[in-house]
Amino acid sequence: MKCVAVALALVAGFVGTDAALLRAGARQEPDTACGKGFDNLVKGSQDYYRTAAVELWTHPSHTMDNATFEQEFECWFASMCTTKCGGLASQADARKAKLTEMCQSVEADWLKIWKLFSQEEIKWFKNNYPSDEVEGSEEGSEVHYKQAMETAKEVSKKELLCLTLFTIDDECVKWPYIRLTK
Repeated sequence: MKCVAVALALVAGFVGTDAALLRAGARQEPDTACGKGFDNLVKGSQDYYRTAAVELWTHPSHTMDNATFEQEFECWFASMCTTKCGGLASQADARKAKLTEMCQSVEADWLKIWKLFSQEEIKWFKNNYPSDEVEGSEEGSEVHYKQAMETAKEVSKKELLCLTLFTIDDECVKWPYIRLTK
């Protein structure tokens, strides 16, 4: 009986040692979906986001979505800032007035905002917004990497698209506040 207990103790000791060695050797890559992170952005960029969150989330059904999904929207904003909006050129001269009007309208839907995106901006958004569908998801029950990001996008799609275009058009946050046309 003593021999069995000693043998079990030795086996447990070796298994624990192997597991610890495995954990020590397996380094996980850092998650860069949120760029360098909202808290690591300069104060002017954080201020820009704060003014955008007030100005763009004005629809009566969505006024609190910016708080509900604060981490997700800050994540996307930080990613845009970190990547310098993919080097996309501002189109403020061509669309700022229309964009301001539609983003602050309770009647315009997300599709009208989506139609203001250039082909290059559509491609960049689809490739960079962090909510890719996980492979192997069953039909009708799709699961996404960063599911909360996907939920935030679906719940406040118009506002998210407005934030994206304003950020690009303000030269990826060249000012400490969102620039709307009044």
